[in-house]
Amino acid sequence: MTPADSLDFARGAIYVLLEVATPAMLTALIVGLGIGLLQALTQIQEMTLVFVPKIIAIFIVLLIALPFAGAAMNGLMVEIARRIAAY
Repeated sequence: MTPADSLDFARGAIYVLLEVATPAMLTALIVGLGIGLLQALTQIQEMTLVFVPKIIAIFIVLLIALPFAGAAMNGLMVEIARRIAAY
């Protein structure tokens, strides 16, 4: 495997990582921002108020995005297996 092949493989793996992690991270950002704004407007400073809605929202988004994440990881694994078989 040449250095260029290694870089292409690493780049592809990073893209798959971003595809898998982005829905959960964006959900956590949006829910956290919304609850933070709600806390600022109502002056409720309860620290545990953020965690339960954020966990529930992330769980729901992960359930919805699971087929897409599985397909992305399957594609990466097929590519890895193809490269191993080629050498």
